[in-house]
Amino acid sequence: MKILDRLEEWIISLMLLGMTGLAFMQVVRRYVFNTGFSWNLELTTVLFAVMIFVGISYGVRVGSHIGVDALVGLLPPGKRRIVSIIAVLLSLAYVGFVLVGATEYVGKMRQIGVELDDLPIERWKVLIVMPIGYCLVAFRFLQILWNLVSGKTDSLHLADEAADAMKLKAQEAAE
Repeated sequence: MKILDRLEEWIISLMLLGMTGLAFMQVVRRYVFNTGFSWNLELTTVLFAVMIFVGISYGVRVGSHIGVDALVGLLPPGKRRIVSIIAVLLSLAYVGFVLVGATEYVGKMRQIGVELDDLPIERWKVLIVMPIGYCLVAFRFLQILWNLVSGKTDSLHLADEAADAMKLKAQEAAE
C-alpha cells in the first residue's frame, strides 16, 4: 500500500501548494492591481476540502489523531488489544454512518444539478470527495483492525500530546 500512502501525501501537498498559490495570487492582484478573481475563494475552498478529506485518512494511518487512551495504556497487552479492537469497530461503524450519509447527500446534489457559485462545476463533482475520503478512512481502520487481530500490534498508537510536550520541553532545556 506504499502507492496509496504516497498518493495521500502528494494530494495533501499539492492541495496545500495550490491553496497557497491561489491566496498569494489573489493578494497580489487585489493590492497591486486593484482587481481579483471571483472564483479564487471558491477554488481555494474546494482544494481545502480535498486536503481535509484525504488528510483524515492520512491522520488515521500515521496515528496523529488525538485520542484519550490513558486508561487503555495501563491495561496488559491482551486486554489493551481487545479494547483497541472494540474502538476500531466503533470507529468503523461511525465511518459507515457518515459514508452512507455523504453518499446519499452527493446523490441528491447530483439529481438536483446545482453548480458551484463561482465556478461552472456541478456541486456533486466536488462533494464526491466526502465519500471517497471516508472510504479511505474505512480502509485505514481496516488495516489497523487487521494488525490488531493478527497480533502485529496491541493498540491504536494514537498521538500522545503529553509525551510530545515533555520531549519538546526536554529539548528546549537541553539547548
